[in-house]
Amino acid sequence: MQESKGVHNKTRLGDSSLRSASPKQEAPSRSRKGVLVVASVCFYYQVHQPCRLRRYTIFDRDNNYFDDAKNAEICKKVANKCYLPTNLLLLELIKKYKGKFKVSFSITGVLLEQLQLYAPHVFASFQELGRTGCVEFLAETYYHSLSFLYSQDEFIEQIKAHMQAIQHFFGQTPRIFRNTEFIYNNTLAELIDKMDCFDAILTEGADHILGYRSPNFVYRPVSGNKLKLLLKNYRLSDDIAFRFSNRAWNQWPLRADKFASWVNAVNGNGYTVNLFMDYETFGEHQWEDTGIFNFMRHLPDEIMKHPHNDFKTPSEVVASYEPVGVFDVPYTISWADIERDLSAWLGNNMQQNAISELYKLESTVKSTNDKEIIADWRKLQISDHFYYMCTKWFSDGDVHKYFNPFDSPYEAYINFMNVLDNLNSRCSKALQQIKRQPLDIPIVPDPTMMQAPEKRISELAN
Repeated sequence: MQESKGVHNKTRLGDSSLRSASPKQEAPSRSRKGVLVVASVCFYYQVHQPCRLRRYTIFDRDNNYFDDAKNAEICKKVANKCYLPTNLLLLELIKKYKGKFKVSFSITGVLLEQLQLYAPHVFASFQELGRTGCVEFLAETYYHSLSFLYSQDEFIEQIKAHMQAIQHFFGQTPRIFRNTEFIYNNTLAELIDKMDCFDAILTEGADHILGYRSPNFVYRPVSGNKLKLLLKNYRLSDDIAFRFSNRAWNQWPLRADKFASWVNAVNGNGYTVNLFMDYETFGEHQWEDTGIFNFMRHLPDEIMKHPHNDFKTPSEVVASYEPVGVFDVPYTISWADIERDLSAWLGNNMQQNAISELYKLESTVKSTNDKEIIADWRKLQISDHFYYMCTKWFSDGDVHKYFNPFDSPYEAYINFMNVLDNLNSRCSKALQQIKRQPLDIPIVPDPTMMQAPEKRISELAN
């Protein structure tokens, strides 16, 4: 089955049992300094569509790797089912609550390109949201890549390219960073800190890292005192993103007032409720007939019925609250699947081989100085290509299969390697052509050769 997006964040088993039917609403408490502790709701939406590869065999010799027709079809479908109606709803809510309702987005560079080509009216609606002053745009890798794990130089180049796109199209300079699929470890924090561009990083509130602590506070990385960390509250986020339409869930149906009561319970037990999810949740993963749009339409009113609740963008959360502790992540985490690790993209030999061979070409590709070759190589870095090669057919297998445009992960691997082999051949031809070009060596004339012929002859005779 073809679907709109490559990665779906399967929830932990048993999460639904962690919610009581009607959590007790706690009265707002005060800190030792007498400062009122509030629950600031921070909505963050990841917006992404990959550049899907066409069926490419070993006999193909052309450079048309990507299925433009399928990419256009899916982009238009998701734009009409999700992006446009949700953008219009958010715009309506921002106007209704006079700027008190706020959200944030991270839109990948590859989707920005697709929207301009296939759904320019939707692209314009994102720009209109940006002009409200209530929407923050975050920075990430332009190609939604795993470059952080394989090439820091490429990683930084993609971040800078994405920042330039956000500045150009939305007039904002991103101050918050989120890595592809919330991939994070201590090394990432050090690298982002050295860039000296950002105030905070978003990542997963993984239980095995937090331990007894709550994701509803601001944290800081192990090294550096400047950066802050905002952690996803995966239970509340996934109630909307994944469990919302599940009739087997003991909290179904989920109404706005019930969800608001769970948010209210954070008062006195945290500063911020970070609701981070795919934007395709609205209308695509959760279809309109599930009531997801009506839920979102009524949620701000229910949240703000509590006098001490509000909505904040990530930058406003960072500016409002200080870190309460260190979030030490010596090994890499993500927001994908039950394991919250890298196994969705690098869990088998096919995935590891494909991505390793891809990044081995980096210096060769860039040596060609061929813009088309470099652009194709970077589109091959899109993490979805490796997700399609996943062979996890157990607890998360149904999800991986559902989002795979190929019949099997093995087909996805062979198809990818056929494309990569052709790209490698193009690089070789481009470099050979550079070698064959004549050297541009300036010819400095001999002053004696500029003399009149008869004078040169008389000098030689003597």
